[in-house]
Amino acid sequence: MPAFRQSPICKSSLFLIILIGAIGSAILSFAASKPAMPAINKPVMFNTPEADRILAALQVFPPDNPWNEDISKLPVLKNSGEIIAGIGADKTLAYNLDMAFILVPGNQKKVDLKINMYPDESDKGPFPIPDNAPVEGWPLDGKTLEAAQKAQDDSDRHIIVVDPVNRKLYELWQGRKADTGWECSCSAIFDLASNKLRPDGWTSSDAAGLPIFPAVIRFDEVEKGMVEHAMRFTVKNSRRAYAYPATHFASKKTDPNLPRMGERFRLRADFDISKFSPHVQAILKGLKKYGMFVADNGGDWRISVAPDQRIRGLDELRKLKGSDFEVVATTGPKEGPRK
Repeated sequence: MPAFRQSPICKSSLFLIILIGAIGSAILSFAASKPAMPAINKPVMFNTPEADRILAALQVFPPDNPWNEDISKLPVLKNSGEIIAGIGADKTLAYNLDMAFILVPGNQKKVDLKINMYPDESDKGPFPIPDNAPVEGWPLDGKTLEAAQKAQDDSDRHIIVVDPVNRKLYELWQGRKADTGWECSCSAIFDLASNKLRPDGWTSSDAAGLPIFPAVIRFDEVEKGMVEHAMRFTVKNSRRAYAYPATHFASKKTDPNLPRMGERFRLRADFDISKFSPHVQAILKGLKKYGMFVADNGGDWRISVAPDQRIRGLDELRKLKGSDFEVVATTGPKEGPRK
């Protein structure tokens, strides 16, 4: 009997099967590293030990999502220096203690929502907004929660609601609790189990069309020792363009040395973080590995942090300058199994 010979087709098929198996095993291994999701019987505020346990078990987007992508080895964008200079190479990094959020049970009652400004670019809901949903700026604004929810002002007033059981994210821009119920200027729903983006050209609760919650620096992760996702920051001047995974621009300016919405920056690999305190080191490690996205127009070099008083040492971030960062040439939607 002649010896069996494997054809080239069989070899390539076998290689493909092995490769797919390896990718699948890596993803399963990543998911298996998460603890079991605790029971959630009522809304849980962001700055509590109970929230820490829930967040430790929550997989925010699939492992191959851009928010979870290691960009430490990506090439530098050819005009990185010019973009950095345009924002301000000598300007210091700043932070906003702005993005509070609340975790809700999977059966949280959903309410109707009035959308005032961008109904054609909003997800209609209904939304599982609890009565105690925090508003951007609270609790550090000194107001009662009820007063913060009802305040009449033109600030961004982001409201972020996370359903960890169903892995859904609900975000509002200029959210307010009126006498007739909840209303906002724009609403967005994100599936945290999917890589699906907003429709092309749509905004969200952020100008870039990106979600906010996945970018927020939280106590549970700085306490663990590393922020393991991309972060978000704002710039005063952006370009009339956007880069994956952003879906929307917010500028009339066309200067190619202005950053696009979704432009991705990282802390230089040679930046010495050894003398920073533990919580700040956790942030800087994340900025080296995952970087930060241009997400909105605002103050230059301002990153978002949960207003959690347990996070320590944040003023040390002012020791960093724009020149400590570089702009990377990011991957696109066709690079990786992103569906």
